Amino acid sequence: MGAPPYEKPSPRTTRQILLGYVRPHRPALAVGGLLGLVAGATGLVLPLAAKRLLDNLAQDRAVAGALLAMTALVVANAAVGALGSYVLTRTAESVVLTARKKLVSHLLRLRVPAVDRMEPGDLMARVTADTTLLRQVTTESLVGGVTGALTLAATLVMMGLLDAVLLGVTLAVFVIAGAVIGLVVPRINRASHRAQESVGLMGAALERALGALRTVKASGAEDREEERIHQAAAQAWRASVRAAKWTALAGNTAGLAAQTAFLTVLGVGGARVASGSVAVGTLVAFLLYVYYLIPPVNQLVGAVADYQVGAAAVARIQEAHQLPAESGDPVADPPRPGTPPAAVVFEQVRFRYRPELSDVHHGVSFTIPPRGMTAFVGPSGAGKTTVFSLIERFYEADSGRILLDGKDVKNWPIAQLRAAIGYVEQDAPVLSGTLRENLLIGAPHADEQHLRQALRTTRLDTMVAAFPEGLDTRVGHRGTRLSGGERQRVAIARALLRRPRLLLLDEATSQLDAVNEAALRETVAEAAHATTVLVVAHRLSTVTMADRIVVMDTGRVRAVGTHAELLVADPLYGELAATQFLATD
Repeated sequence: MGAPPYEKPSPRTTRQILLGYVRPHRPALAVGGLLGLVAGATGLVLPLAAKRLLDNLAQDRAVAGALLAMTALVVANAAVGALGSYVLTRTAESVVLTARKKLVSHLLRLRVPAVDRMEPGDLMARVTADTTLLRQVTTESLVGGVTGALTLAATLVMMGLLDAVLLGVTLAVFVIAGAVIGLVVPRINRASHRAQESVGLMGAALERALGALRTVKASGAEDREEERIHQAAAQAWRASVRAAKWTALAGNTAGLAAQTAFLTVLGVGGARVASGSVAVGTLVAFLLYVYYLIPPVNQLVGAVADYQVGAAAVARIQEAHQLPAESGDPVADPPRPGTPPAAVVFEQVRFRYRPELSDVHHGVSFTIPPRGMTAFVGPSGAGKTTVFSLIERFYEADSGRILLDGKDVKNWPIAQLRAAIGYVEQDAPVLSGTLRENLLIGAPHADEQHLRQALRTTRLDTMVAAFPEGLDTRVGHRGTRLSGGERQRVAIARALLRRPRLLLLDEATSQLDAVNEAALRETVAEAAHATTVLVVAHRLSTVTMADRIVVMDTGRVRAVGTHAELLVADPLYGELAATQFLATD
């Protein structure tokens, strides 16, 4: 499935979006940029100090003051440069953190059709890889480009004041620097590895929520899932900051090596000046400025390249932000005990999943009174599961009305609507985490007594007692450590914990054995005395106990009645009954 149509932002819009990410962090970026300029300024003064040293040697004057000044400049350049690099990288990581939080909050509230048209892995890449590229844009492109341009201009001005050139390089200094960097590199590797692991954990948490988005939405759990992913994002930020610290140390050790090499050359050159082998210190200072042209030029080239990469990342992030999302209504609490059950009415509802597809519902109409069990039956593709998706407002009807308690569901706040509904999907998804987390996802404030009751009702209490860690047992990715029947019972218990006014069961017992199915059938029948239960069913045992049965075929309602009535009145129902309702949606 491809992504929906999307217009790539113009260069001006891209710049505005980038500046929008950076704007909250302007003070920190200004400090980092200023430190970078100070480091560059101390570097620009060094050739002048070298010239003074050589002149003093040539004229047989004291050189201690000049040497001390040069040493101070070298140390100051390294320290200020390291601090500036760390501040900029740390701030860039904060920009990434802000972008990730904003994008995650939007993705968890996407409309289901938007998610259907996108690949979850691609959405995850936008949160992980694409937002990471904002780091380079912030430091290398925006700040690096400005400081590089200013440093380049200042270096050219200083070079214009000199006339002579002498250049020498010593490799011995870099051997010492290489040893220091060799000690730092493993730390960078470990810190970077931890940072990537943290990003992976964040991606896993996001995939966990997106992989069961209907369950998250039906449970009103967006805020809790959002907080979980935000915490993982913050952990990734902290790990990346640690990596940045060691990277800054290594980078500026190399810079210190370059400065020390120049000092060595100047010392040797000064001795040669004293002996008459070299005459002009001004020429040496000029060549030092030639070397100082390299960093700002590299900064400007890197700024252009990084901006292009960052612009592509911004376009992908912006595309995700433009996907349609649901309203940001505050999550509502599940109904309190004693709240009356809901009534449901469909009035000439028509619906198709995408404009290019044919209608799934062709004017569907039926009325479900409060309380009792209503079963929806029919061949595969009849539109039974779609009824539940429209009630939950995962999708919006193209025409007609869907009423809950006499009020069009479009006029219900989404959070309030879903808080009144308990929903068990056909594949009964279980989220990665503990058994307790899965049970409480839709009712986080349920007390222990209510929880234990739900376990007994769904016959999960024996299973939980057999686990060494009980409810804190981890269920694995998508519940892989549980059987299909166990996952279905967890999903049913999760729905019952919400004390719903309307309970939607989409083939909720298909993977249960006969004993557990009979027990849960009794549970559902008991629940139907206090709430409204809608069941998509294929098994005859489930249908025969329903108060009413809605027979659907090719997106239309053929007949409504009891099991006995429909056996006589509707040939399709009789045929389905004869095959024990073994067809699947």
